[in-house]
Amino acid sequence: MKVRFCLFTALALTSSAFAQKKPVDHTVYDNWKSISSANISPSGSYIFYSITPQEGNSLSVLKNNENKEILTLSRGYNSQLTKDEGYFVSLIKPTFEETRQAKIKKKKAEEMPKDSLFVYAVKTGNQYKFPNVKSYQVPKEIATHLAFVSDIKSKPAQDTTQKKKEKEKTITTLHLFNLQTGDTTNFAQVDQYKINEAGTKLIFSTKVEDKDSLSKVPGVYLYDLPAKKLTKITNRKGAFKNFEFDKSGNQIAYLGDLSKAKSLLKDFNLFYFKSGQDSATVIAAKNSTNIPQNWYISGDGNIQFSDNGEKLFFGLAPVPRTRDTTLVDFEHAKVDIWSWQDDYLQTQQLVNLKRDLAKNYLAVIYPAQGNRILPLIDDTFSRTYLSDSKNAEWILATSDYGRRIAYQWNTSIKQDLYVISTLNGQKKKVIENFSGHADISPDGTHIVYFNLDNSNWYSFNIASGQTIHLNKDLPVNFSDEDNDMPAQAGSYGIAGWSADGKSVFINDKYDIWNFALDGKDKSIATNGLGRASNTVLRYLDLSREEDRKSTLIANNTSYLVTAFNEVNKESGIYEVSSKKNRNPEKIIMAPYTFRRYSASENKKAIIYTKENYQHSPDLYLTSDFVKETPLTDINPQQEQYNWGTAELVHWKTPNGYAAEGILYKPEDFDPNKKYPIIAYFYEKLSDGLYTYQAPAPTPSRLNISYFVSNGYLVFAPDIRYEIGSPGKSAEEYINSGMRYLAQNSWVDSTKMGIQGQSWGGYQVAHLITRTNMYAAAWTGAPVVNMTSAYGGIRWQTGMSRQFQYEKTQSRLGKTLWEGLDTYLENSPLFQLDKVNTPVVIMANDNDGAVPWYQGIEMFTALRRLQKPVWMLNYNGEEHNLIQRQNRKDIQIREAQFFDHFLKGKPAPNWISKGVPAINKGIDWGFDTN
Repeated sequence: MKVRFCLFTALALTSSAFAQKKPVDHTVYDNWKSISSANISPSGSYIFYSITPQEGNSLSVLKNNENKEILTLSRGYNSQLTKDEGYFVSLIKPTFEETRQAKIKKKKAEEMPKDSLFVYAVKTGNQYKFPNVKSYQVPKEIATHLAFVSDIKSKPAQDTTQKKKEKEKTITTLHLFNLQTGDTTNFAQVDQYKINEAGTKLIFSTKVEDKDSLSKVPGVYLYDLPAKKLTKITNRKGAFKNFEFDKSGNQIAYLGDLSKAKSLLKDFNLFYFKSGQDSATVIAAKNSTNIPQNWYISGDGNIQFSDNGEKLFFGLAPVPRTRDTTLVDFEHAKVDIWSWQDDYLQTQQLVNLKRDLAKNYLAVIYPAQGNRILPLIDDTFSRTYLSDSKNAEWILATSDYGRRIAYQWNTSIKQDLYVISTLNGQKKKVIENFSGHADISPDGTHIVYFNLDNSNWYSFNIASGQTIHLNKDLPVNFSDEDNDMPAQAGSYGIAGWSADGKSVFINDKYDIWNFALDGKDKSIATNGLGRASNTVLRYLDLSREEDRKSTLIANNTSYLVTAFNEVNKESGIYEVSSKKNRNPEKIIMAPYTFRRYSASENKKAIIYTKENYQHSPDLYLTSDFVKETPLTDINPQQEQYNWGTAELVHWKTPNGYAAEGILYKPEDFDPNKKYPIIAYFYEKLSDGLYTYQAPAPTPSRLNISYFVSNGYLVFAPDIRYEIGSPGKSAEEYINSGMRYLAQNSWVDSTKMGIQGQSWGGYQVAHLITRTNMYAAAWTGAPVVNMTSAYGGIRWQTGMSRQFQYEKTQSRLGKTLWEGLDTYLENSPLFQLDKVNTPVVIMANDNDGAVPWYQGIEMFTALRRLQKPVWMLNYNGEEHNLIQRQNRKDIQIREAQFFDHFLKGKPAPNWISKGVPAINKGIDWGFDTN
């Protein structure tokens, strides 16, 4: 009896403790944390990362590989460990409250609290902190010094004879900090700067105001760190930028504009300095030989040396027209002129105006060959791609010239592929009228491209001009097998290139293939295991981020691939053998999602995050993925709350299609109770079965963890679409899934709701015109009239919306004139008289994706029909809410709305009475009186 009594008591206590878990409320969001900027040192001895709350002060942590905490730094971010692992460097943000108070006081940008720089000596524990820091640089290789810029206040000298006091001045100062001695060398009035990879040279420019007679003469300076020698290499007043060293550090290039400060046309020159010279020289200018007439050196072009230092790439651009400053604004029209012959819509031109003004075209100069200049492309070309080292003769270029108008209705237009010689400018056409994507091999000898028209991969040998069909006669489809859009199916991409330069690794849906670039050999690197087991295998690139260029895979050594099982949604790691015809070996498969991999140089120490619905994405350390050391526990407070579970649900749709989705249940789920249920959907969400859903004020998605914690079931069904019938497809999967779940005694079929945003919002609007099974609906940024939306503009990009309806997400597959009936059938607006479901619409007046008049059309129609409808317009907000205060607001309203209609709670005033404009900003309508 005694034993039984003790057992009963223990069970009772456990049950009581479980029942006492509280539901998540709207106050918890700010303190829910995530991992950011996780890195491991080259040797694997140290790990550093940041723990960031949704709102508040972050924490940067430095640990050793035994999980011992070495340093915690409040508000640290943008952290680095020097390559020799001797020094930890980080910026420190002002406190959240400091910044908040400054915003309340509406301080100007220059008066806002500034960052500090923190330096920590790992071996000695010495610490250094510097205030008002704007930026810093640490050499990539040997770090004996670091450079940073700060603002220093300079108090004017007191002069009692002056009636007007001089203002305090801010001097932008460059500091060169000696990590070993703690000494600092300072340079005043610095504008731009850069330290070379070896940490031996520092270049900077000074910029001063015309009236500042106390400042040093402006120009460009080079400081030799070992010799402690400062040399002025450009003794001119101007704006200098884009400093670039070659790999040896012996050559430097930069841009310099020597025109007057108020000049409307900035006339940049390309400056060049080589060790041994007294000063830098101009090696390219507007009138230099081979620069096209009425073209000049672009101030927005990238400056980059080839690895061997022989070539210097820069940008050219047509000289733009400048505004006539004698014209008076109020006497002249302000007008946009649209032309049917323009390459791009006027709206796109206006959105991209800044980018287009900065557009430039690749050129190369040879400093050792008498500064020979070679323009490589002109404005008929769209993009260029260089090989990794930039040493190779050839570059890849694409041209869509003469076909750009088609971007209005097609996201994949025809283009021509070229290779262009950096030695003489010769152009070879690889393929014309081509739709697809291409890449140049790391060594610059081959072009590999995927042709959307026939779903095939090809290799082009630049030297011989020979094209090889890589996947010829293979039974496997290399285009997206699940594509359900009227657009051409894309590829699964290139996995990487062989380290020996002889082959390319290409993904199919499940496996990785190895194709010899000469076409003489092909094999399945993963031996077909992926397809045989419905497991997606992808190469895991563990190279150091600072060294990463193209992904290189060694043919003669084993390597790791990530794995995702499409059936049970588990993830893991496999090892691929270097031997052919051998299955990859499973290391781990588990009901988790793994992300954020970072590895030591020898790949013996690896960090990653691991998560599922029950477990926050914490950081782990491993050497083999079998044994792991947890490094963080970022959200221990979750244990205090009634959390939940996630499970995969399968059912058959009315037309017999196999369907699946995720069902989220409260942690305290009781099958003897009845629960309200909300369906949240977009397209396919079931692959996220093992994804953590942090309680957070979302941009307008359903806050799944909040609702589950508060006694709701949440269902996330996958939808597979039939071209021309997106609305019916939503009915087929969403409605049938909800009816399938409603067969369970614990689902209250009279209290079912739906929620969706954007494309999900469209589907919500459609569903409530076809069924009355839902007691409440919430639709964010919906399209309800495809006929008016078809001719609309996506204001954020300036693009026409036509492509979306004809080729992509809306999946209608026809123009408005070819399929008017299809557009009308899939437009909820014309069926809104059938709606009986209370619905909230979110439509924001600065929505750059879905015109907010779509929400207005829906609201005014339902209002005219006297249906229960409310609309939220977050002033100045985007398609998805950006401002956190608005995100918090919508969480409260969404919870109140569903609580009222699905749980019978009292309606808040914004639902029962509304909030008139005269009370805007005074009464938010949350109360229920």
